[in-house]
Amino acid sequence: MAYPGYGGYGGAMPGMPAQGMPQQGMPGGHMGGPMPGQMGGPMGGAPPQGGYPAYGGGYQAQYGAPQLAANDPMWGYFTAIAGQDGEVDAEELQRCLTQSGFTGSYQPFSLDTCRIMIAMLDRDHTGKMGFNEFKDLFVALNGWKQNFMMVDQDRSGNIDPNEMSRAINSMGYHISPQTLTVIIKRYSKNGRIFFDDYVASCVKLRALSDHFRRRDTMQQGTVAFQYDDFIQCTMAV
Repeated sequence: MAYPGYGGYGGAMPGMPAQGMPQQGMPGGHMGGPMPGQMGGPMGGAPPQGGYPAYGGGYQAQYGAPQLAANDPMWGYFTAIAGQDGEVDAEELQRCLTQSGFTGSYQPFSLDTCRIMIAMLDRDHTGKMGFNEFKDLFVALNGWKQNFMMVDQDRSGNIDPNEMSRAINSMGYHISPQTLTVIIKRYSKNGRIFFDDYVASCVKLRALSDHFRRRDTMQQGTVAFQYDDFIQCTMAV
């Protein structure tokens, strides 16, 4: 059952590649150059093919599955930026996204946005990402980038509240005008939402919806949170 507020929980979302990486993924060598194809390069390139994976099934299903990492085109890139612990923290992710040119002409991601991107996929609460989580993040980022480009038609790097509403609706979320107002107040600067803040809002919508969905075992749109559980969910992102 799909109902308002789950952002693709029951259906497909436009702009997102199918599970896995685009055919032109990251290079396996050094991290200095731009990422080819849909990952990096100038804004406005051809959108990835396929649709969003069903919400909650895309990245979770990959955990525990055997990974032939050495043969993966992203493995070399991941190991080049991961720390000695073999994981990527927020500062390493920020450097990766900045050096790759992922945001193109849009504003680079802040360290705070990088932290909440990691938190979205951080199942073991280490504050870092492993290889599978790293891949899953870029699948999500590609979809959000394409969605933002669809509403930012003048390539100004920011969108207004009406465009933000269309972007949220196109991702499958059906929120109230009051909730939209809260999002606009939280993520806008002088009434405009920039790419960095747009991604931060998408991460929070997805992460909080995921927390809610896991507790809504009957899929009725209502759950009972204990105080400490609620604080953990909201403070994590």
